[in-house]
Amino acid sequence: MEFHKLSVGEIVFKVINYVIIIVLCLSIILPFLNIIALAFNPGKDAERGGIFFWPRIWSLDNFNHAFQTASIGTAFTISTFRTVVGTIASLFLTAMAAYALKSKTLPGGKFFMMMIFFTMLFGGGTIPYYMLLKSVHLTDTIWVYIIPSLYSAWNLIIFRTFFQQLHPSLEESARIDGYNDFSIFMRIIMPLSKPVIAVIALFSAVGHWNDWFTGAFFVRKESLRPLSTLLQEMLMSAEAMRDTLNQAAGTRYDLLLKIQITSNSLKMATIVIVVTPIILIYPFVQRFFAKGVMIGSMKE
Repeated sequence: MEFHKLSVGEIVFKVINYVIIIVLCLSIILPFLNIIALAFNPGKDAERGGIFFWPRIWSLDNFNHAFQTASIGTAFTISTFRTVVGTIASLFLTAMAAYALKSKTLPGGKFFMMMIFFTMLFGGGTIPYYMLLKSVHLTDTIWVYIIPSLYSAWNLIIFRTFFQQLHPSLEESARIDGYNDFSIFMRIIMPLSKPVIAVIALFSAVGHWNDWFTGAFFVRKESLRPLSTLLQEMLMSAEAMRDTLNQAAGTRYDLLLKIQITSNSLKMATIVIVVTPIILIYPFVQRFFAKGVMIGSMKE
């Protein structure tokens, strides 16, 4: 729309909107650029300050230190496995449950939805949850990352809301052609649900990839630690080492000058390592977000 066709009030409104959007974008982009600059700059040099959006000295020391751990490859494999398998299984099972619960004729449907919503408001706590996982022999297994997260109350509600917006005539015509419930779900409902599937898949994948808590508290085997947990432990070790050296060195700055990796620089490199896979995946599902974020905003 050309500006000369707009009234003064409309032009002011648009300018204010553009300014707000630009400020919000900068508030997101600039801190991330600063993280990248610090990640690719030697930590000791970064402590001098003055690094904003471009490294003063390009270096891969922070990343080399992060990847020099022998178990980094295994941790990456564990994270990839739990993200792929956990996301696919969660999407399929949650969508099936939502498809059943969206039916108004389902006996006890309102009761089941109330109980599902109740789980979003109250939890049993970490200790009872650990005791439950231990009683079903999930602790110290790779399935502790996948089975407890198969169903999400929030994702189920989103799926159910989306399915309720689909016209009932689609299912009625399919039943006339001899389709059963599972065939309707797989051949009609799921292909029409690509926007919501893309949104939920990204949210679920990000949750699996970034989850360090499960590996830290419910898994003791180092061979089953995911990447996020391993990097978290490395970061804590680096900070502890830094504190120890500060106390031991005292006035001997020559010892501290030999340290090029700092806890802050390692932290920035860790952020880049964890975020990069998600950034690479996001462009492939971005086109579905315009539809996905509108779920539940309109009713027929």
